[in-house]
Amino acid sequence: MSESATSPHPSRDAVWELLSEPRLAPYLRAADDDRSTAVALYEWNAKTAAAAFETVGHLEVLLRNALDRALTHHFDEHRRGIAWFLLETPGGQEVAAQVDAVRARLRARGQESRHQIVAGLSFGFWSGLLGPRYEDVWRESLHKAFPNGNGQRKQVSAAVERVRKFRNRLAHHDSMINVDVPFEIRQVIEVASYISTDAAAWLTDVSRAMDVYRERPVTVQDTVVVPAREAWRMYELHHAYVCQAGRTFRPITRMAFYAEQSIKADVPLIVHRRDNVEWTDDEAARLLASTDRFDRKIAPLISAFRSAGWTEGRYQVFLLTRPGDARHRALTSPLPHAGVGRGSAFVQRQRYTSLHALEVASSTSDL
Repeated sequence: MSESATSPHPSRDAVWELLSEPRLAPYLRAADDDRSTAVALYEWNAKTAAAAFETVGHLEVLLRNALDRALTHHFDEHRRGIAWFLLETPGGQEVAAQVDAVRARLRARGQESRHQIVAGLSFGFWSGLLGPRYEDVWRESLHKAFPNGNGQRKQVSAAVERVRKFRNRLAHHDSMINVDVPFEIRQVIEVASYISTDAAAWLTDVSRAMDVYRERPVTVQDTVVVPAREAWRMYELHHAYVCQAGRTFRPITRMAFYAEQSIKADVPLIVHRRDNVEWTDDEAARLLASTDRFDRKIAPLISAFRSAGWTEGRYQVFLLTRPGDARHRALTSPLPHAGVGRGSAFVQRQRYTSLHALEVASSTSDL
C-alpha cells in the first residue's frame, strides 16, 4: 500500500515533491523530519505571513493618508490647486523621480488621478519622507501626522523603518519560523497609535495575525539563553536585559542567563521588548514623565546603565519579571556547564531552548 494511502493527510504527502525539498527544508528541520508536519508548518507559515501582510497593509494606508493630509495642509494645496507632490520639496529630486514613475505607469493605463498617484507610491517612499533629509519638513508639517508620538522624527522613523523591513520579508515570502511575529505586529500597532489611538484599537481588533500565529502546528523553542557575565548582575539589580539596537531574536517568551559556567536558575518572562531606545538623559527624563508604564520603567534603566559606564547611543531593552512574580519561573538549581577553556562556553552570542528542557535538565549536557 502506498504511503499516501495510509497517511492521515495524503494530499500533503503528494504535494511534497511539487513544493521541492529545498523550499521545505527549514520546515522539515522544525518538524523533526516529519514530512506531513513540515507541510502543515509550511501552510501555517503562508497563512501567518498573509495575515501579517494584511495588518501591515492597513497600516500602510493609515500612514500614507496621515502624511498626505499633513503635506496637503502644509503646501496649502486646496488654495493653490496643485498637489504637494508636484511642487518642489526639500530633498525633492528623489520625490519627483518616484512620483514621475508612478504617474507614467498610471498614465499608460488611463488611471492618472491624484488618488491613484498617492495610492501608487510605495511604502518605501512614505518611510523615506521620515528620513533625516526631510528634517525641516518634519518640523514644519510631518510631525502633525503623528500627534501621539513624542514629537521627534527619529522615534517615528525608527519604528516605521522596522515595519518596512518586516513588510519586505513578508513580500518576499521569507519564512516566519524564526521571526518574532507577535513583536513585529506590536510594532505595527505602535506606529498606528502614533497616528490615532482609535486607529490602533481598530487595527488590533481586525488583525488576524495573532489568531493565525497561535495555530502553529509545531511548538517552538521559547527561551533564549544569553551570555551574561555583566548582564546577570544588571538583571539582579534592574530586572532587565539591554543589548545593541537592531539585534535579532527568534520568537521568544523567556530569557535565561549563562554566567560563571552555569545557566542561572531564574528564567524570567519577557514582559516588554523595545528596540532603538535613545540612551540619553533627555530621553530618560521624557520617558519618566510619560503616562506609559513601560516608558516609566525604561527611564531609570537609562540612568542606571549610563552610571555603570554605558555610552550614549541606541539600545534594545527587554523588561523582565522578577522572583516572586506569578509569571516568573525558577529552576531547582543552576545548570552547570562542564566545558573548560577558550571557546567552550555553552553560549557565545545567544542560544535557544525551551523552558521545559531547562526544567528537566540537570546540566547543560542535557540540552
